[in-house]
Amino acid sequence: MDYFPLDDAEYLDSLPQPGLQLYLDSAEPEDWRRFLPLGTFFGVTTNPLLLERAGQPCTLAQLEKLTRQAADLGAAEIHLQTWGKTTEEMVHNGGQLALMAGLGVDVAVKVPATEQGLLVARRLAEAGCAITLTAVYNPAQVLLAAGFGAAYAAPYLGRMNDLACEAAEPAGERAVLTMLDILQNTQSATRLLVASIRSAAEVVKLASWGLDTLTFSAQVAAELLADENTEQAAADFQKAANPDK
Repeated sequence: MDYFPLDDAEYLDSLPQPGLQLYLDSAEPEDWRRFLPLGTFFGVTTNPLLLERAGQPCTLAQLEKLTRQAADLGAAEIHLQTWGKTTEEMVHNGGQLALMAGLGVDVAVKVPATEQGLLVARRLAEAGCAITLTAVYNPAQVLLAAGFGAAYAAPYLGRMNDLACEAAEPAGERAVLTMLDILQNTQSATRLLVASIRSAAEVVKLASWGLDTLTFSAQVAAELLADENTEQAAADFQKAANPDK
């Protein structure tokens, strides 16, 4: 596996930039074909579970095919998760995934926020790979992500809420806001990529709190698009423009 370390200027250019970034959390090409052409989504996020649900094998060959499809549909970035039984295998697969940036789309390599995952993430980051530390469940893991310069840290909002659903304010929301405070107060370049979002209302709430990097399913994307009043207004406009039809 050949790695190409970045110089300081290239590394700074590779870090996530400020501003809203929405991602489609799906490995279904049909979802990509529906939503990516809208121009609303910065890119897509995937993982082995999403691949399994979509009937896609978790192989380098298949992920290369999917990366090409994402690039063709206008995605600026794709998040691909490494895997392997050993640290060396995870590093190898992660490096291969990172090289898929040569297909015309930026690639962030997802690595679980475990001790082994941190070893893998550090080695890949030192080789110049953009890293998304994923399966984040507590603020301490965001500190770890920022500590080695991860491009993204991905907390699982819905799953965190499920773990403590008795609170008046969901525990996941409190934790995510604490994570955001940590990154902002330490002036970290790591970006908080909130995942496991289950409704359009949650998307709007998170954005209103200043969380600007969000990934959600095609179902939530469709919910965001749905508004009967807007549909009726569009129909009225069309009728007025073509009164005889």
